[in-house]
Amino acid sequence: MTGQVTTEAVRALREETGAGIMDCKRALTDAAGDAERAKAILREQGLQKADKKAGRETSQGLVEAYLHGGGRIGALVEVNCETDFVARSDAFKELVREVAMQVAAMNPRFVSKDEAPAEVVAAEGLTPEQVEGMSLLSQPYIRDQSRTVGQLVTEVVVKTGENIRVRRFSRFELGR
Repeated sequence: MTGQVTTEAVRALREETGAGIMDCKRALTDAAGDAERAKAILREQGLQKADKKAGRETSQGLVEAYLHGGGRIGALVEVNCETDFVARSDAFKELVREVAMQVAAMNPRFVSKDEAPAEVVAAEGLTPEQVEGMSLLSQPYIRDQSRTVGQLVTEVVVKTGENIRVRRFSRFELGR
């Protein structure tokens, strides 16, 4: 499809990606109406926007508790954002809940591979691949294995326009 981009195509892309109307229109125009290419363009733009926000302070957020398996497994996570307005938003609350479920299901040891303590890595003889597999943000997202938890966080950064950071977590399991 070339030429004019329809409002229906813009609306559909916006609903699917959560990107702004003008961003969707520009992406569709740049992609000559190809929705898949437009999504790739928006993803790339989102990563660039998220990188720009990464240094901003995150002093607000939520702590979420999640219990699974009839109370046999539990997770407690802290996820931070820049403002209490975003902390109260549905998109942010859903992200925090999903991160808590991920922690309960996958039992990560570190938030990210960069935050893995060097002394732990050295003492246990962990390879970089093992550290990455044990890092929450690098793990495949339990609801969609084609994305990582880090990508899930980035998508919400793009939607909310704020820096978001998984600060810490704990996982509890009976008998462990």
